[in-house]
Amino acid sequence: MKNTIIHWFRNDLRLHDNTALYQACQDAQVVLPVYILDPASIETLPGSTFPKAREHRMRFLLESLADLRHNLRRQGSDLLIRTGAPPQVLAELAEQHRASAVYAGQEATTEETRLEEQVRQALQPSGAQLNLVWMLSLYHPDDLPFGIAQVPDAYRDFRKSCEKQARVREETPMPTLPPLPDIAVGQLPTLETLGLEVPPPNDRAAIHFVGGETAALQRIETYFWQRDLLRTYKHTRNQLLGEDYSSKFSAWLANGCLSPRRVYWEVRRYEQERKKNVSTYWLIFELIWRDYFRFQAARQGNRIFLASGPRNVPTDGWKKDYDLFARWAAGQTGIPFVDANMRELNATGYMSNRGRQNVASLLLHRGEKSDLSVWWPWGAAYMESLLIDYDPASNWGNWNMVAQVGADAHGDRYFNMYTQATRYDPQGEYVKRWCPELQHVPADKLHLLSLNSAQELANWGVELGTTYPFPLVNPIKWTRRKQEQE
Repeated sequence: MKNTIIHWFRNDLRLHDNTALYQACQDAQVVLPVYILDPASIETLPGSTFPKAREHRMRFLLESLADLRHNLRRQGSDLLIRTGAPPQVLAELAEQHRASAVYAGQEATTEETRLEEQVRQALQPSGAQLNLVWMLSLYHPDDLPFGIAQVPDAYRDFRKSCEKQARVREETPMPTLPPLPDIAVGQLPTLETLGLEVPPPNDRAAIHFVGGETAALQRIETYFWQRDLLRTYKHTRNQLLGEDYSSKFSAWLANGCLSPRRVYWEVRRYEQERKKNVSTYWLIFELIWRDYFRFQAARQGNRIFLASGPRNVPTDGWKKDYDLFARWAAGQTGIPFVDANMRELNATGYMSNRGRQNVASLLLHRGEKSDLSVWWPWGAAYMESLLIDYDPASNWGNWNMVAQVGADAHGDRYFNMYTQATRYDPQGEYVKRWCPELQHVPADKLHLLSLNSAQELANWGVELGTTYPFPLVNPIKWTRRKQEQE
């Protein structure tokens, strides 16, 4: 009897550098590649008004699965699509096909690791083993200069230790998949069959993200080699308009369509063939940030999802004011720079890293630097619902840092909205793209909009409270005028 192994695709929707899939193909004569759409992954949780995953995230995922299926078919295999709870589905597959094992990528966050244990238990009656392979990060845990329990609190210490003492492994070779036996592969669902609306195309989007490994590898080719944009990445990465200001790899990395090691080794090749500079270093620097959040998630467990965070910070001062939260979420705060970013997120499922830090800062800061002081986990959950590049470790890890509850206690994550807006959108082009009702406001008046007179606003076609909301925070706090009045 031929040895059969099930490869359970999770956040590794690719063939390149897929160690779990490669090992399955080495160890078995029959490999059943399967992806399981778990209804629990998109449901609306009790006490919430929005689902865990909305249309933008799911569109990208379905495109990624379609591309994965296409690439598997080119090798004479296919992608089995199943719907249901993964423990039950995998147990049934293992029983039906007498599989010896299920191979899968290992995860770091609590919901995912809990699911792994449930799968392990469900497989026991069939005798199949669950073989988990770490593929989440640039550095492999076995190559770190410390154990998971000793991961440094500070990113700086983590990065320096890794740069000096760790190594990045070579990519795993492309697998050769055996032919798939006669089996019903299942249909890939659509957004409509999942009960979600199809998001309309938006010509204001910085980039139209297409899910899948094919698009991911093409983006590397375009960004690094065709347009030579890696050369200036460090200096452009905080811009807000257009597809070229940053790598935009995050969505493909989050869904596993792109391996972080592929990015790393392409950077090294670029340094040899084109140029080595601060920008090439900075892209690797950002990949190490990504690793830091994953290893902190593995170390901290459920604490990254708690309002008190890994440092067990007191939570008094944060308000569960849903009206304020809803206005923030809708891009109706009356602070143009924040509203533009939130509207981009709602319309496209994407927002720049610079934007994410600013909108989070306005939502959650309390105490002496109080802005809205709203319960920060609501903001993190909202971005989880919408971001096409959502992954739990990076999303919640970054919110931990802005809320100052994370393991790394270094740095003040409060952002002055006026300073940020005038630095990164000095001509107001970004704000006017997403807040077209402000298109006639002069650039030097835009970011402190509510401080202009009613007559000036009328001249620009703006009436606060009618065409554009009154600000939820008085912007004078971010200017020198406040100090002059005190």
